[in-house]
Amino acid sequence: MTRKTTHEPVSLLPESARGRLLTVEEAAERLNTSVRFPRRLIEERRITFIHVGRNVRIPEAALEAFIAAGLVEPITTTRRRRAT
Repeated sequence: MTRKTTHEPVSLLPESARGRLLTVEEAAERLNTSVRFPRRLIEERRITFIHVGRNVRIPEAALEAFIAAGLVEPITTTRRRRAT
């Protein structure tokens, strides 16, 4: 008796690590910083990264999430008139 199995591709990578992989230089250019800044993020484990052999790559989705996490919305206040 043989059992029929379907082989569906299963990605072992989390959702944040899928998509285009950026070099450290590309990530620095996207952040408009020196190469040292993304390297420090990697060293401090503040951003998701992938080792591809000896090379380090940053998933584009992880970089976008890092940028979004630093987004600060402006405060809108209404001015009250002084009572005289």
